Amino acid sequence: MRTVIFDLDGTLADTSGDLLAAANVVFRQLGEGDVLTVERDAGVALRGGKAMLRRGLEHLGRPDEAFVEANYKALLQAYGAALDTHTVFYDGALEAVEELKRRGFGVGICTNKPEGLARELMRRLGALDMFASLVGADTLPVRKPDPAPLFEAARLAGGAPERCLLVGDSDTDRNTARAAGVPSVLVTFGPSGEDMAALEPEALLERYEDLPELAESLLL
Repeated sequence: MRTVIFDLDGTLADTSGDLLAAANVVFRQLGEGDVLTVERDAGVALRGGKAMLRRGLEHLGRPDEAFVEANYKALLQAYGAALDTHTVFYDGALEAVEELKRRGFGVGICTNKPEGLARELMRRLGALDMFASLVGADTLPVRKPDPAPLFEAARLAGGAPERCLLVGDSDTDRNTARAAGVPSVLVTFGPSGEDMAALEPEALLERYEDLPELAESLLL
């Protein structure tokens, strides 16, 4: 079976608002208020909790890696308590997933979000059962851009790993697909969309309704 594997943050859903809110919980506890904003920091939100803490410290003019490590767990706890307040799926994403399944593709998720948080988010959004697999940052001993999580997501979705493609929104996703020797499709509607062409993926995706035909052409 051919499979289409999706990144989650910034690809299937815009999670930046809830991620930044969780980081701001940490900064409020520090007495600094809301240091991060969606308008300025949405892109870094999709690169993970530690990246957000580092960005916030940069805004404050005091880089401190020890602070990042010490407060990462608190950020995850804050995010887990309110992970679906602002998050929405991108237009047409779930419709594209259903069309791919109708055409015989397996579909799954490969994310660098911890698996438990990813599953809970998808459950709250009512879409967990739409995907045949979900592999997170801590599912295996390695995470993207190592290709092993992508291969595992394809296998659990019922597909042959060499016949998958990865839909993503970052250099991490591009490098994962390259390491796996499979095509990548990068979305242009996320916070870093204008940077995707420079990564030279096999295809760029401007709207989800085009994905089924792209998948057909890339996975002959």
